[in-house]
Amino acid sequence: MTDRERFVNCVLGKPIDRVPFWLWWGGWSRTWQRWEREGKPAEIKDHRSFMNPDVPPQVVPVNYGPCPQFERKVLSEDDSYKVHVDHWGIIRRDYKRGESMCEFVKFPVSSRDDWERYKADHLDPRHPARLAGDWRAKCEDWMAKGYPIQLGSFPDVGIFGSVRWLLGDEEGLMAFHTDPELVHDIMNHMTDVYLAVFQAVVGTRVRVDVIHIWEDMCGRQGPLISPAHWREFMGPCYRRIKAFADAHNIPIISVDTDGQPLLIVEPMMEAGVNYLWPFEVAAGCDVNFFRDRFPTLGMMGGIDKRALAKDPAAIDAELDRVWPAVKKGRYIPELDHGIPDDVSWHNYLHYATEMKRRIVG
Repeated sequence: MTDRERFVNCVLGKPIDRVPFWLWWGGWSRTWQRWEREGKPAEIKDHRSFMNPDVPPQVVPVNYGPCPQFERKVLSEDDSYKVHVDHWGIIRRDYKRGESMCEFVKFPVSSRDDWERYKADHLDPRHPARLAGDWRAKCEDWMAKGYPIQLGSFPDVGIFGSVRWLLGDEEGLMAFHTDPELVHDIMNHMTDVYLAVFQAVVGTRVRVDVIHIWEDMCGRQGPLISPAHWREFMGPCYRRIKAFADAHNIPIISVDTDGQPLLIVEPMMEAGVNYLWPFEVAAGCDVNFFRDRFPTLGMMGGIDKRALAKDPAAIDAELDRVWPAVKKGRYIPELDHGIPDDVSWHNYLHYATEMKRRIVG
């Protein structure tokens, strides 16, 4: 089978020769530095290619988000911190001496007037710069090689995700109650943007296999909005994307949300989602439970990255734990997020080698 056929058939529950072998998640920068200190061979330049894995979905590199993008610039910097503007116009404060989530200092939208200006200046769905670059040639090459092709990616394609980038986490959640029309307008307009870009790509006869939507809308306690709010605000947007996918024979609608998504899986599936990841174990996710609870849902992830910090026996036990889900189908075994710096090179090499042995032989 081609990498594309194996991936699509696995997610859809069709016959496959074996599950995909990807090694999707890489290490933090400090993890990589540790591996180099611990004797990683110099010729190994990334965490996966030396294992000759399958090729995961390749993202069509067009502009799905702000266009023109905000100028990325540093506002201030010292030995420990850097304050800068990202391409969405968010002001962030980054810690320079270790791995840490950034501090969000200011978001670009705090009023209806801000949103109207932002929409006019940066969110024209048909801005010609959205389709700049050599993506057509890349897609032709990927199709010829039998690779899966994806529209959408982190951080620029998200329905809830766009609300949090524009308004902020707390402010965005409050707006569901204080200004629901603003939330609806942001979600609907961003969907207009995505669909216009998607249409431009498929109009060039690119064969697309998956539309991916980044949300990150759950914590370990569950989703940040209720199932009712998901259906009211997000459901209509997802159904529009699903209708587009159906019209263009795109078989997979993918969602990435960290945390515990259990309460919103049913609403997502109602609206067309059929592939979900990464199922973080620290948030209480068990892919065996999800496999049994939602037998038609494609899944990826669910292997506790924390096991890699222990020893080979713990890694083997963790793989044993998820393997019943592999055998039941529609599941791609992968880590549940990026690899932290408490994982040694020896342990990662054992994980990658054992994963390949179990899948490829």
